[in-house]
Amino acid sequence: MLTVLLATRNRSGILRSVLESYCLLQSPLNGWKLVVVDNGSTDDTPGVLASFRNRLPLTSLSEPTLGKNCALNTGLEFVDGDLAVFADDDAFPNPDWLVRLEEAAEKYSACSMFGGKIVPRWEAPPPPWIGWLELGPIFTVTPPTLREGELPSEMVPNIYGPNMAIRADVFRSGIRFDTSIGPRGSSYPMGSETELLVRLSRQGHRACHVQSAIVEHFVRKEQMDKTWVLQRAIRLGRGRFRMSPHVKLWMGVPRHLFRDIPRELSSMALAALSFREDAVFLSRWRLNILRGKAVEARTMTREQRAAALPTGPDAREQH
Repeated sequence: MLTVLLATRNRSGILRSVLESYCLLQSPLNGWKLVVVDNGSTDDTPGVLASFRNRLPLTSLSEPTLGKNCALNTGLEFVDGDLAVFADDDAFPNPDWLVRLEEAAEKYSACSMFGGKIVPRWEAPPPPWIGWLELGPIFTVTPPTLREGELPSEMVPNIYGPNMAIRADVFRSGIRFDTSIGPRGSSYPMGSETELLVRLSRQGHRACHVQSAIVEHFVRKEQMDKTWVLQRAIRLGRGRFRMSPHVKLWMGVPRHLFRDIPRELSSMALAALSFREDAVFLSRWRLNILRGKAVEARTMTREQRAAALPTGPDAREQH
């Protein structure tokens, strides 16, 4: 049996369309269930979920604490079967999606982590400048160069949350998502699922790519905007730092930034002199990643200082 788990917040319109696509899914050999965790929605999400209870093997839950990983951890308590399949509330699966994941779990018996193919579903035709970008970290789609089979450890981050599966026994051992990372509001460090995958890889778990298990990830019109993309770079940089917090700091920021930022500024100036708009934008993208690392370094320093402060009645007496 497979359990599909997804978290949702205030996306009732797209969620309805996604659940309609779930109604077309072919059932895997050993059956499946769907667990949806409402992460404090204030729109019609509860009504949408209620309307599908007689059409899908659906369990709906509520997790008021804001944060995608908080919601996923709540849903993990309701996982049944051998495989936990993770999806997003804006990812549309092919009808044979679950069948292909089940087949892969049987075929690649030495693997604990599985990532399927994710392609974009554009809400509007993408502008030409989208071709300048590496789409994976921006729109959460898999690289076209990925091929079926086991992945080396350095390729594990190419498994993305809208289409991944992990053997349920991993979670029965007590493993959970890190709630300090991932979507929670408009400002956060990216890497909700990546942190978990990298952690599991370091523990010896193996991963594979399942080319035939396909979902389409919805790309909204407002995401095809340069300002949005550059803000995404900051969140990406924040997540990268949080997943490697042992980087040496100077003046509260990673030391390598004092080398990398001037180098990137020089590259951007040369690109501007050559009237290379694409190269200028990519330099701005990389600079914002570096900026995000600095932001997260300072955020984590504040968190560590706050955690070190004494608490309770004795602490109040000291003040």
